[in-house]
Amino acid sequence: MSTPARISRRTLLRGLAAGSVATGLAACGAQSTATPSLSVGPSAQPAGPAPPPVPTEAPTRSPETPTPTSDPEALRRKIGRLLMVGFRGFTIGPDDPITKALEAGLGGVILFDRDRVTGTRNIESPEQLAALTASLRAAAPGNLIVAIDQEGGRVSRLNPAQGFPATRSQAEIGATDDPEVAFEAGRAMGATMAAAGIDLDLAPVVDVNVNPANPAIGALGRSFSDDPSVVAAMAEAAIDGLHELGVRAAIKHFPGLGSASANTDYAHVDVTQTWTEVELEPFETLIAADLPDAVMTGHIVNDTLDPGVPASLSVTTVEGLLRRRLGWAGAVITDDLGAEAIESRYTREDAVALALEAGNDLLLFANQTVYVPDLAAELVETILALVTSGRISEARIDQSIERVDVLAVGSAIE
Repeated sequence: MSTPARISRRTLLRGLAAGSVATGLAACGAQSTATPSLSVGPSAQPAGPAPPPVPTEAPTRSPETPTPTSDPEALRRKIGRLLMVGFRGFTIGPDDPITKALEAGLGGVILFDRDRVTGTRNIESPEQLAALTASLRAAAPGNLIVAIDQEGGRVSRLNPAQGFPATRSQAEIGATDDPEVAFEAGRAMGATMAAAGIDLDLAPVVDVNVNPANPAIGALGRSFSDDPSVVAAMAEAAIDGLHELGVRAAIKHFPGLGSASANTDYAHVDVTQTWTEVELEPFETLIAADLPDAVMTGHIVNDTLDPGVPASLSVTTVEGLLRRRLGWAGAVITDDLGAEAIESRYTREDAVALALEAGNDLLLFANQTVYVPDLAAELVETILALVTSGRISEARIDQSIERVDVLAVGSAIE
């Protein structure tokens, strides 16, 4: 469905990403990233849910000896590249905190439609949104990633209430069993996003609809199907449609949220008794086909993978399962680190440290529940302290910057 030129360009970007990862791992003293030997999931366990071993080359902690750059401001700018933050405002001015964060090197922003409680956020109309994204890019000295959750159906930040075209849910599209329908839906949403100045869609959802009553996925019509092969085929077509318009795609929620019985936005969610490796299949298929531009990690806990640790904060899950077993070499984005599943169990400092140690590259903070205008600046100082203390090495920061820069350059290509 995609043109040869676009496929070639995407392959080139993937090659750059792979080279960047190899460079970063060498700087961190890691060995190989191609060891597909990690065994996970209930089918791989003996009698009982014992966790799989972490590959010996997976980094569990950065070097303890602090090695920060001699220029703290340069380090702050580097750190800012690893953050994607939400903010309030239909316009931005020169003195707004988000403007200052962009000028200081913020890597990305996530946009939301109007909040029914506060009456604020970022989207009022197509014309207003295009002006806003232009202002955001003008304030950023480099390639800015402008992201949104535009899945279709109930999870569509660009919707008719703000003057945008109506969209079908992934469940409705999947029920057609026709990838061409998914392609056209992806292309239509890509056209809407491109016109609005948005270059990264935090979609499609590739969770398998294991539990139709799941309040986070099945009940909202966010899954293409209960058949992983259908999910993969529909997602592939939808991504091709997005790519036709130069919009990049982040598949989610790794390693699979479809069997959950609660929503990580509002609760601690454990899928140990319900998750199986079937939920990995769409991720594995799409990664093998070199289609996604990024992968988003979810906050579910799965003791068969890493006992008691959310996937987004787990070295075993991100470095071991996603990168080493599935072979993903590109950018990894966390789900919202302000979600209840994280905030109820971790301090912000620990969540940030664990997310970076796990292998995530872009740390997403939607900044919704308790709004903090200066959140981006505060997060930069939090990570700076982690580098200064030696918990996170500057080489680890550089590793993620290379992946994020590849994603940002890919997002900017038309």
